[in-house]
Parts: sequence; structure tokens; C-alpha cells
Amino acid sequence: MKNVVVESPVAGEDPDKPLVLALVMLSDEHLALIKRRYRVIYAPKPESVHEQLEAAHPDVQVVLTSGVIGLCAEAIRAMPRLELICALGVGYENIDVIAARAQGIALANGAGVNADSVADHAMGLLLATVRGIVTLDAQVRQGLWRDDLPLPADVSGRRLGLLGFGDIGQRIARRAEAFNLQIAYCARRKRGNVNYEYFGTVLELARWCDFMVVIVPGGPQTHHLVNAQVIDALGPQGVLVNVARGSVVDTDALAQALRKRALAGAGLDVYETEPEPPKILFGLPGVVLTPHVGGSSPQAVLNSVERFLANADRHFQGQELISRI
Repeated sequence: MKNVVVESPVAGEDPDKPLVLALVMLSDEHLALIKRRYRVIYAPKPESVHEQLEAAHPDVQVVLTSGVIGLCAEAIRAMPRLELICALGVGYENIDVIAARAQGIALANGAGVNADSVADHAMGLLLATVRGIVTLDAQVRQGLWRDDLPLPADVSGRRLGLLGFGDIGQRIARRAEAFNLQIAYCARRKRGNVNYEYFGTVLELARWCDFMVVIVPGGPQTHHLVNAQVIDALGPQGVLVNVARGSVVDTDALAQALRKRALAGAGLDVYETEPEPPKILFGLPGVVLTPHVGGSSPQAVLNSVERFLANADRHFQGQELISRI
């Protein structure tokens, strides 16, 4: 497999240190941080079951992956000593949890480690989309002045719907309060510790809100949860922001709504085609795109690596994991 780097033991290194298979991209600094305590097979971003099987090693005890990359059942079965699978971020939709649990493998993620970064990015996308900041920047560079342009809409004082209300959703809500936004949410259950309005379905939430921010997990249960009907319910003044997973939003339906001006705009950090850009949205009005960087600040990535190490250390010390899946 391309990009596979197997770290051979060096003089003085304890050969009994657990062997980690890292399937995520890591900086030299973060890789070195892990190698201080563990031996490492570095095989970033395997794109197929075949590549995951190539990276698998019978002595691997820990796998570090992500929700997007995941870990397939075939690779899990190919590593008989595997004890722990960790997702670097909060998502774990492509990890075969059933296969892992069938072998008694512990599972952990990075819940909360990048919540502030994602919440910041969600608010940035909302502001950029509603206020038309990217378009205005381009128009200024073309020599246009405000008298030649339509007035951008307000964010403050309007209705924000949060599709998903975990740690990230609650942090977005706290930021939104500073903008005097009315806040409501849709989640699997109503929370008793908040005063925001609760809607039992995404369609009800879409009918109520001006702006919808998507922050639910990916996977089959949420695939195209935001469909044509939901987008239509947001209406021609509505704005959709997605910082969750691209699979949650029906991209074709979104493109059609934007093309017909049935939706005012969309700010997307994730999309169904990634890492390829969503070309179907290019040139459509009110679209702001970023390359899945919502949770990727230097601080957030370091937090994620440190959480992985904390979970791994606690596992081998026989202690409870910090963020068990």
C-alpha cells in the first residue's frame, strides 16, 4: 500500500510497547508524540478494504482511525491481537462497531475535543452565507461599491434551528445567543436542562427556522435526512449550514433549490463527494464552501491526539476510557 511506513524498533526501544496502526493523517510532531509511548505503523488514509487489509498487521493492538476512514470488518478480523479502536474525532460511522464488539474490542472517540472549533466554524459559515461576505469580497475586487449591490440580510434576531444537539450543538447555541437568535433544536430526545424549543422531526424544525445548522452523526440512519422536502420547508429566505457529514444532505435537492432560488444559501464544510468538491454547486447563488476543516484547528488536532493517547494509556492501565463509544 502506498504511504505505509512501518516504524522498526530502534536501539533501546521497548519491543513490548503496544503496536499502533495509524490510518489518519498526522503531522510529524503528532506522530512523534505517539511514538514516544507506542510503536507505530503509519498508513494514512486507506481508500479501500484492500488497502486496509494491506495495512493490517497481526501484532497490532490499537488502531487510530476516523469516522470518514473507518475500519472494516475484514481488517478487524485480520488483527487477532487488536484490543482498542479509537476515532480521532467524534464521528465513527465507518468503523464496523458490530464486528469490533463481537471480538471484545474496546472503542473510543474524541468526543468534545474539537467542539469549540466546529462551533466557531459553523457560526463563521452562517455569517458568511447570510451576509454574502465571499460574494461581496469578489465584487469589491471587481470595482463595485455598495450602491450597486443589494443589501445583505441580518443574522441577529432571526430563528436558528439546530439539527442535532450534542456537545457541538450546545456550543453553537451559546454563540448564537450573543446574536440574539431565537434557538430551537431537533434531536433523538428532548433535553430537560435547556429552555430552547424542541421539535420532534427535522421537517417541523425546518418550517420554524430561518437558518438550519446540521450537526448530526453520519451513517445510514441520517443519510439524506435533509432532503428536498426539508429544504423546501426552509423556504426562499432560508439558509442551510452543514458541519456534520456530507451524506446528511441531499446534494442534488440542494442544488435544485438554490438554482430555483427556493433557498437563499448554503454554507458547507462537508459534502457527499469529498474530497472531491461538489461541482454541482459551483456557480450557484449563496454558496460558501470550505474543505472539511471545521474541527481542524491546531488546538483541536492536538486535543484529538492527546485524547487518543489518554484513552490508549487508560486502556492498557486497566482504567475506564475517557470517551467510550
